[in-house]
Amino acid sequence: MIVLSFGPQDLLRVRFAVSPLWELVNAVRAVLDGGRQLGPVPWLRTAGGRLGDLDLGPLRAVLPATGYTPDFLSPPPEGPLETMPEGLARLRATPPAQVARELAWVDLDNPADPARDALLPDPAGARDRLADLLDACWDRLLAPLWPQLRDVLEGDLAERARQLAAGGMERLLADLHPDVAWRDGRIEVDKAFDDHRRLDGAGLVLLPTVFASWGPQVMLDPPWQPTLAYPARGTAQLWLPPDRDDGALAALLGRTRATLLAALVEPATTTRLAARHHLAPGTVSEHLSVLRGTGLVTAQRAGREVRYALTPIGHALLSGPHP
Repeated sequence: MIVLSFGPQDLLRVRFAVSPLWELVNAVRAVLDGGRQLGPVPWLRTAGGRLGDLDLGPLRAVLPATGYTPDFLSPPPEGPLETMPEGLARLRATPPAQVARELAWVDLDNPADPARDALLPDPAGARDRLADLLDACWDRLLAPLWPQLRDVLEGDLAERARQLAAGGMERLLADLHPDVAWRDGRIEVDKAFDDHRRLDGAGLVLLPTVFASWGPQVMLDPPWQPTLAYPARGTAQLWLPPDRDDGALAALLGRTRATLLAALVEPATTTRLAARHHLAPGTVSEHLSVLRGTGLVTAQRAGREVRYALTPIGHALLSGPHP
């Protein structure tokens, strides 16, 4: 079990963030291990074919199916919504000594690997080569999917904000994942190995992630800010066919409204819904107005955005017994 002990300053420095680079590293790892940990999601059926022209040997060497993964490949974001170029720039800025140290740690958990050994003599070159490969993988794997991924991740953040408002930090931390527990001023993460760390004022980054359905991940070694990544709410919704609908529901509401209603299992903005379902924002706005008027959907402003979500009646309609 991993235990993270909080002091008063740590609670003030708990923050949430979204990292496309973190998603990418886990996505590549899922492709390389054939989806054994991620599970049989539809995305995996074609993902490997998109990387066929790349030499993935260096990434395979540093992303083993089990054990330690170098933290410099996906450093904790400095802001709440880091972009992919920002993440890659931080990766490329990793000091060579840090790269060498973390590459050596991979060997502690895994058999020797000639491809990994080839990276060790030139850590700066290895860092840049891995960054180039991840950049190429991004274009092929996740860039087309990123609007939908970001929808899910930002939807999770919105739900955590509601939990914080309703029950404070204790309620929020207690509901991250079944393998994460909050007890007596500390977080306990159910893992096969033991580690007890005092955060000592460093705080904690909480990172929702789509590509970690096997459970939470923890990053604790300096110089990175301690980070706890957990499976985002609504991930299962992401892998459903985007245009699915229930025949009876479509007959009642119309095909487009039924599709939008089903998509709002996780809150979303008009812009996100329009991009995901290939509709004009004005069309989505009109349908959402009708759904709001019938009490199936509610709207809540968050900064400059308006997020739409299901009302209890909307949830009941979706979960009801339609033939």
